[in-house]
Amino acid sequence: MPDLRVVLDTDTFNEVDDQFALAHLLLSDVRLEAVYAAPFHNERSTGPADGMEKSYQEIQHILELVGADPAPPTFRGSRQFLPGPGEPVESEAVHDLIERAMAPRSGKLHVAAIAAATNVASALLIEPRIAEKITVVWLGGHAPFLSDTREFNLQQDLHAARVLLDSPVPLVLLPCYPVCSHLKTTLPELEALLAPRSRLGAYLTRIVRGHGPGVPAWSKVIWDLAASAWIVNPKWIQTLKVPSPVLRDDVTWQLPTPAGRREIDMAIVVDRDAIFADFFEKAASLP
Repeated sequence: MPDLRVVLDTDTFNEVDDQFALAHLLLSDVRLEAVYAAPFHNERSTGPADGMEKSYQEIQHILELVGADPAPPTFRGSRQFLPGPGEPVESEAVHDLIERAMAPRSGKLHVAAIAAATNVASALLIEPRIAEKITVVWLGGHAPFLSDTREFNLQQDLHAARVLLDSPVPLVLLPCYPVCSHLKTTLPELEALLAPRSRLGAYLTRIVRGHGPGVPAWSKVIWDLAASAWIVNPKWIQTLKVPSPVLRDDVTWQLPTPAGRREIDMAIVVDRDAIFADFFEKAASLP
């Protein structure tokens, strides 16, 4: 994808995988135009606004470790999830996304979204015309044939998820189970191939270690590398054209999918080895 232009929407402090995806994009041959901090709420934040602010600060940390020069601009996103259907939440990130999407350019702006869809959905609600000018690559939910789709990004903001699923925006959906769940690594692998080679590698290994249960044969899924991998080389992510699924209030998919839904691209297979090999090689180039 020559001259590919990308923005990244990320709840970077939520876990450990967003940091990998952000670094992957920074180290790859794509134009990362901006990074947006997204809200999240779990045990690592006191609420969506705190999660967004902590993510904003973590983005700065990764930019410093990578030594991005020039570094892409970073914008604070929504401080709350959508309060209701069709009710956007304004923020710096939302308005920057609208401005970039509407600016004249050759080709579409790709939006790699690895968080609750609040920022992206708000932009689509405020300015629906951007649906013709962007492609959204969203890691959210589980595959439509599973009994539920209680995945973190999706269930944080059901209203925002429905905007992506129901709007006409071109969508590449990256289901967590049983697709992106194959993107596993282990501490021995990270300690051998990542930690000794750079400050970034040492940091990423340390935060993964901090999430581990400390038992033998433990592995960690680096979910969000699926989004950066699709941007860097779509051949690593096999997709299938499917009708966009319908999300029900009980966080399950409506099955069968009603007739007349637009088609989206849904990931069905990820090339785990190629993705990690590419990341390890690029991270090793740093001091």
